[in-house]
Amino acid sequence: MIFRNCAGGVVFYANQVFILKNEKNEWVLPKGVIRNGDLSMDVALCRVKAEAGIDAEILSTAGETSYEFFSVTRKQPVCNKITWFIMHAPNKSFEVDKESGFKDGGFYTIDNALEMITYSQDRSLVNLSYRKYKEIMKKEQERVNELIEVG
Repeated sequence: MIFRNCAGGVVFYANQVFILKNEKNEWVLPKGVIRNGDLSMDVALCRVKAEAGIDAEILSTAGETSYEFFSVTRKQPVCNKITWFIMHAPNKSFEVDKESGFKDGGFYTIDNALEMITYSQDRSLVNLSYRKYKEIMKKEQERVNELIEVG
């Protein structure tokens, strides 16, 4: 079995999350393989930029997931372990990388995205990440409000 370390992003804008439809018609999150000693956070940001055209910023870690599949090209099983990051998009603009095989994508409300996302562990990840995202954004807003009051 081939073991691969990967990294990806759970990208939010307001009450929406970004998901992609891949070549197998699966709704997934942007992610990619970590190579050449790259840092997982750099890979996650690069994959979000490459696959979705989004210049996101990392707010926090989101956890890890893993899955196995049989690689037809390699003729053996592969295990991907993904380190996820909660990200914030500066706006809702995106550009799906169709040359990489993605068919569709976009920002969807959390409820809609949870219905669309193909894999249960990705749904759980989005659900938990959204709660954490809301907490982070609330604290950030409180900090901004305090600065305004002081200023």
